Amino acid sequence: MESLKMSIFIFLLLLSACNNDGSPVDANDSSAYQITKNIIYNGVSVDLVIDKPEENEVDVLMVFHGTVRSDSEILQAAHNALGRFKGIIDRKDIMIVSVAYPQENLLFGDNVQYGEAALLWLKNNADSELGITVKKIFLAGHSQGGYLVTRLNTMHQTDGVIANAPGPLNLIFRCELEENGQIPGGRECMLLHNEYGSTSTNPDAYHERSLLNFTDGFKSGILFVQGLNDGPIQMYSWPRFKQQVESCTNCQSVKFLDLPGFGHGALFDSQLGRGEFNSFIGE
Repeated sequence: MESLKMSIFIFLLLLSACNNDGSPVDANDSSAYQITKNIIYNGVSVDLVIDKPEENEVDVLMVFHGTVRSDSEILQAAHNALGRFKGIIDRKDIMIVSVAYPQENLLFGDNVQYGEAALLWLKNNADSELGITVKKIFLAGHSQGGYLVTRLNTMHQTDGVIANAPGPLNLIFRCELEENGQIPGGRECMLLHNEYGSTSTNPDAYHERSLLNFTDGFKSGILFVQGLNDGPIQMYSWPRFKQQVESCTNCQSVKFLDLPGFGHGALFDSQLGRGEFNSFIGE
């Protein structure tokens, strides 16, 4: 009977660690686990999927997923992003934190506040709330997630940033195509149009939110990975983006890895991309 009670207790303990209740994890727990945790920093609330190794002193890779159509999908997107990055990482001693940042009904780029809240929580509160010691912090993002980590690199210092196919690079170009009916309309450009009018009447407002407007002031070293067989909208502005970043005079180290024959998921699909990623985050 005592053995049965103990088994039930252990099962309930493990189950509670997976609940999305924001409760602290036992500071003495040196086991590996994966939980979903809601955090609040400076009044901004966001869900994180946390994948912890057995070690309690850890480097952390904070990852950001790409675009989804509805906020009902962001938690699954965060799980997917965690899985994709965990699938290419060689290190087994690193903690991965995936940010379920919102997108729906927000003007494009306004969700950077959620990424910033997650990063500052990791820097300042994770040690006490998770009972761990955070050492190095790396940021990594895919697509819109790459856009966010690039912007965060202009705001806060970390130990390095990886951006795969970051974008949108050029919202003027993209939204003008939608306005002209050359490509199907999307939520992002519709919201911008409702707020600012057309790209022809108010191009500056669109440029201010484009990644082309965030090509200097990088506070940490950054690796950009881009498949050269990506979509035409991305590739239209990629040479200009790359030129602007390489001309930066107030950036930390910048490296571009252009991969012929690969598309939007080049970092995950290319052996060379995975190798550069692992070299970047080191041992």
